[in-house]
Amino acid sequence: MAEPINLRATATGPGRPLRHFWSTVVGAGRANEGLRADWQRHLATVREACGFDYVRFHGLLHDDMFVYTERADGTPVLNFQYVDALFDALLDAGVRPFVELGFSPRALARETETVFWWGAHGAPPTDLDRWSWLVRSLVQHWVDRYGPAEVREWYFEVWNEANLRGFFRGTRSEYFALYAASARAVKEVDGALRVGGPATSNFVPDARFDGETEDFQVHEATLGADLDALDWKPVWLEAFLAFCAEEGLPVDFVSTHPYPTDWALDEHGQGQRLTREADATPKDLALLRRLVDASPFPDAEIHLTEWNSSSSPRDFTHDTVPAAVYVVRSVLRSIGTVDSLAYWTFTDVFEEGGAGDEMFHGGFGMLTLQGVPKPTFHAYRMLNALGGTLLAAGDDGVVTRDEATGRIAALVHHYPHQVTRSVPASFDDRTVADATEAAGSVRDTEITVDGLTPGAVVELETLDPSNANPVAAWRAMGAPSSPTREQTAALDAAARATRRESLVVPADGVLRVERSLAPWSLLLVRQVA
Repeated sequence: MAEPINLRATATGPGRPLRHFWSTVVGAGRANEGLRADWQRHLATVREACGFDYVRFHGLLHDDMFVYTERADGTPVLNFQYVDALFDALLDAGVRPFVELGFSPRALARETETVFWWGAHGAPPTDLDRWSWLVRSLVQHWVDRYGPAEVREWYFEVWNEANLRGFFRGTRSEYFALYAASARAVKEVDGALRVGGPATSNFVPDARFDGETEDFQVHEATLGADLDALDWKPVWLEAFLAFCAEEGLPVDFVSTHPYPTDWALDEHGQGQRLTREADATPKDLALLRRLVDASPFPDAEIHLTEWNSSSSPRDFTHDTVPAAVYVVRSVLRSIGTVDSLAYWTFTDVFEEGGAGDEMFHGGFGMLTLQGVPKPTFHAYRMLNALGGTLLAAGDDGVVTRDEATGRIAALVHHYPHQVTRSVPASFDDRTVADATEAAGSVRDTEITVDGLTPGAVVELETLDPSNANPVAAWRAMGAPSSPTREQTAALDAAARATRRESLVVPADGVLRVERSLAPWSLLLVRQVA
């Protein structure tokens, strides 16, 4: 049996600041999806419950946003109406854009329809001068529309995963040139605007990306190796920072995507599609911190602008309770390393591979297409309940205090030691997802907080496979691919039905919580009065 979880803290004791880096940014599919009513409802839901501040998405310059087109004679035409509608909706919801500059509009793309169901043009622009003019014009429009003070709060990221051929039919040097042109264009509008990159894919354990393009033979040579025995590193980061320092380019933040897998966008069919060790994300983030601190840009922020247990939009574990516990474990073990870790994505309104075939199809979202919350929604909601002062931290949980109210909140996770990997991906069917959720044994937990006011009311909330498990409820009703409105309402109720109980702090002012947690549990202890 695993060692008991023990957390002890003093409610009025000293602590250290706890920045909610996990809720700084959240991901979404593409810009045009953000014009949909359901997408906007889902954003409002996660903003209110989970506290997200920024949202990032692909396709801002794609044809369906009509930002850049050309007349028959080659004269460029700019149209900001769709972008204005989207950004107005974001700001009205209390969320800011984390702007991804990409992909190429068709009229500027060297190659077209290279990736995704919606045909993103993942290729360098044919004319960098015209690209720079486009970026400069767009950013100037935002400054004119929203004011410089507002736009200085935004982030401008150049492209997405240009190291992968589907996203960038070019070389590393061509991406660096694109970054230089884009960063200079942004800064020409306002030097206080924040720009960064290289927005590369998940870490790798070899030299496959050390050259101008991916070396598939190097990748192939790594297949079959012990993943935990390899040294994983971010793609292009050190070369990118060295290039920017040499060229005098600004880097206000660095970005990359630390999916804990041995594959990213595996167009080539060469990945084994395995997940790495359970602590891969905390280790990757700690490495990033060290690399940036030792770089020519030690003051650059670090934003991980995509992250999930896997990079597949058809991984059935995304819908499960283990995915939620994985989120909390990874986040709490990464405190103090980075400025954001953006969950990819907040909604299953997501069409990179087309629409999902059924309600629970393994999509990235923390809400289904119908708005039913998955367990990952509860993970972020519980994280958002934590205070801004860290009183105690262990491998399996934290105790915090809200300085405005003085109230305490603790969050504990039980990620069973029998599962040594980041949640193993489950493709084609739910076999692996079911086996993962069935693994593990009960673990005793004790949380003790002294210094509380006698009579204070504390709420305990538990998420586990028996409570707030919408996939189990959906399967119990026969797994309807298109649930009726009544079925959807029943599933929504089941998905929100975490177990709740109340405790009153006794006369000695010491809260003692003793529980036996099922494997794959989250326990939130929150002072409510």
